[in-house]
Amino acid sequence: MKMKEFLDGFKQENFDYQNPDFNNMGSWPLAIKLATLVLISVLIVFGFYWFAVKDSKVRFQGALAKEPTLKQQYQSKSFQVANLDAFKLQLVEMEETFGTLLSQLPDDSEMPGLLDDISTTGTQSGLEIDKITPSADITQEFYIETPIAITVRGSFHEMGNFVSSMSAIPRIVTLHNFSIKGAANRSDAEGEAPLMMTIEAKTYRYKGDER
Repeated sequence: MKMKEFLDGFKQENFDYQNPDFNNMGSWPLAIKLATLVLISVLIVFGFYWFAVKDSKVRFQGALAKEPTLKQQYQSKSFQVANLDAFKLQLVEMEETFGTLLSQLPDDSEMPGLLDDISTTGTQSGLEIDKITPSADITQEFYIETPIAITVRGSFHEMGNFVSSMSAIPRIVTLHNFSIKGAANRSDAEGEAPLMMTIEAKTYRYKGDER
């Protein structure tokens, strides 16, 4: 069919363009049937794109945006799986270390022994013990803290030995807030005025069932 003949097909005087007979489409002019077929094909393609392809494209873009995060999660989990045995070994070592640390936390019944250890350490360092007095407990989130006020007299060297030797006590004890000043009306064998040191020691115990 030539183009002129195709265009002339739309000029059918006996075809009602306003009210076409869809029940008798076979009698329509060939040009009108072809144009209707093209229009229906375009509508089908557009509908398929709008309801299927477009949504798929949005889902694809969303999945593409998640790709870096999924890759990172995959790498992290792959690393964890590859090192699972090492992690288990570390967990066992941590549990053993935690148990060792817990054993170093005194309970109420061990406090007198701890005070004796502090007193013995001070005496062996050459100090005179004026006071070793526990204060009220301070409850923290996972443990209970017991401050101990200590006052001793002696030389600077003896005080240094005492502070250093405190780390050898088989319990966890930390030292805080110390002050040193000259002790009035006292002297040692060498004629050096002894010093007086006040220091706060802190010991700890696990809260456990006390929470």
